Amino acid sequence: MTHKELNEIYPKEIQDLPEADIPFQGVRGWISQSDNHQIVFFDVEPIGEVAEHSHGPQWGIVIEGEMELTIGGITKTYKKGDHYYIPGGVLHSASFACRSQLLDFFADKERYKPKS
Repeated sequence: MTHKELNEIYPKEIQDLPEADIPFQGVRGWISQSDNHQIVFFDVEPIGEVAEHSHGPQWGIVIEGEMELTIGGITKTYKKGDHYYIPGGVLHSASFACRSQLLDFFADKERYKPKS
């Protein structure tokens, strides 16, 4: 993805936030940090499957693109404007067939660490 393409999605103010250290190739995110939660602006390439995992509560919305999200064994497709909630400790996975942008709120204040 070119810098210009990224600028069309997230403005400089978001791209100037600390970039998250994300263990999935093809996924970038920028962290807005608070004392008791974290918000991450994601840009996800069509990477296929994100393995099943769990963590604290998460709420998110699809800004552009779409994803298949499985929460507690129930799979749904989420598109632009759709939001989702994943309760804490519930196993979930996702699949991305196209480039997508997501905004996620994590109750875990240190869900992602900034890249060093």
